[in-house]
Amino acid sequence: MFKRSILATSLVALAFSAAPALSKDLNKIGVSLGTMGNPFFVALAKGAEAEAKKTNPNVEVLAFGFDYDIGKQFTQIDNFIAAGVDLILLNPADSKAIGPAIKKAQAAGIVVVAVDTFAEGADAVVTTNNVQAGEIACQYIVDKLKGKGDVIIQNGPQVSAVVDRVNGCKSVFAKSPDIKVLSDDQDGKGSREGGMNVMQGHLTRYDKIDAVFTINDPQAIGTDLAARQQNRTGMVITSVDGAPDIEAALKDPNAVMIEASASQNPYKMARRAVELGVGILNGTKPANPVELMDSHLVTRDNVNEYIGWASDKNQ
Repeated sequence: MFKRSILATSLVALAFSAAPALSKDLNKIGVSLGTMGNPFFVALAKGAEAEAKKTNPNVEVLAFGFDYDIGKQFTQIDNFIAAGVDLILLNPADSKAIGPAIKKAQAAGIVVVAVDTFAEGADAVVTTNNVQAGEIACQYIVDKLKGKGDVIIQNGPQVSAVVDRVNGCKSVFAKSPDIKVLSDDQDGKGSREGGMNVMQGHLTRYDKIDAVFTINDPQAIGTDLAARQQNRTGMVITSVDGAPDIEAALKDPNAVMIEASASQNPYKMARRAVELGVGILNGTKPANPVELMDSHLVTRDNVNEYIGWASDKNQ
């Protein structure tokens, strides 16, 4: 399953730093995430803070979005180092390019844990099994279309999580010769507006679209809005995240084209990342430095049983 996964293929080159010999208090954490305009990253930040306060109720958490600008993320990491943080959680803009910044932080005695996306040289990584998420979201499409139709893969920012989702999706579509992929390289920028803009272009170009897989829920919402604005119907839209907005859409009788989302749990993901980071600070190197969290498909049929991202349900 994982042969095409950037996460899996990068593990060989991953150079995990040695755990500190002496324990260290957790007084300050730096958190650098894609964009705080996405509820997924807000949930990550909240999960990190909740877990950190279990260790130290007075811990200071510095959480910022880098807005998919790697230069801005480098600056944030420099600022975290200057601020004397003990732990950095980051969702890297580029899995390899972020390596030097991680080494710089580690040289300053800071533990670095990557969340959601792989980061070369991080002390640990906690992420969704994104290949599997793409597979189950696109298998839903294949099953719904009975193995025949014209489909779009709406791509996104080229971080490893997105690449893995798209590769998982492609592997499923490739098994059905009567599934025709019209497009797989348009970047919806991980946002509702980006998804809407990309879909508007596709709707103009293609008279027949049977299904769309988008790399996250905001793009799915934007895709659905674009289709409805142009009175296009009869499409199956799936995505990845299981976000609150997609929960609402799956329950909305007016958003019938949105049919499924492969879930993530950012709150738990961040809590686990901090837990691993605290362990490393205390001299405990994780037995498995890369942890994958399984994804589960949320559909219109099972959404009422879905726990979702609510922090009070994820303690």
